Amino acid sequence: MQRSVSLPRIAAVSAAVLFAGAVAGFGAAFPRFLQLVHPVAALGASGVPRAMAFNLVAFVTPGVLAILVAQSLRARMSSAPMAARLGVQMLTLAAMAFAALGLLPLDSRDLLSAASRAHAAAWTVWWIAFVAGGLLLGVGMRGTPHAPRSRAVAACALVALAFALLLPGLVPIGLSQRIAFAAWLLAVLLMAPARANGGR
Repeated sequence: MQRSVSLPRIAAVSAAVLFAGAVAGFGAAFPRFLQLVHPVAALGASGVPRAMAFNLVAFVTPGVLAILVAQSLRARMSSAPMAARLGVQMLTLAAMAFAALGLLPLDSRDLLSAASRAHAAAWTVWWIAFVAGGLLLGVGMRGTPHAPRSRAVAACALVALAFALLLPGLVPIGLSQRIAFAAWLLAVLLMAPARANGGR
């Protein structure tokens, strides 16, 4: 009998599709918006047409879906090592911070305003929580059947760290940020079982 796709996997795929579709679609509406140069959040900055819709589709909804994925993983890890369980909690925090990027949009008129600083704080919490969570999950699940997938999540976290913090001066900010977000979305997908019964 064919096994059905798990709800967490549907949520993870939906999060990636919504984010990519929103960035591509809303970005195409602005001829001078350059995907490899401009940050994603510019499409949702205050004063930008359809900013609220963009933030809802690109940040808030994918973030909520990622929270569901992380919490479904937590529910399956009651007997996992403490480090791994703490890692999943940090990954949940990263998902919450991702959603907050849409709830705390940039101020298009003043990048040093309180609103812009709040957005920057959410960005910082996102990558710190993602890196910490991914590494804790990878370390905590060593020696278990889930070690390969957990190591892959940790690798995604390190890629995000590199492109979110270390490489923006060498790589265009737009490209660097999109690679960091793609690494996170891939990690969310890796956290979701493929089948409803928990299989891979």
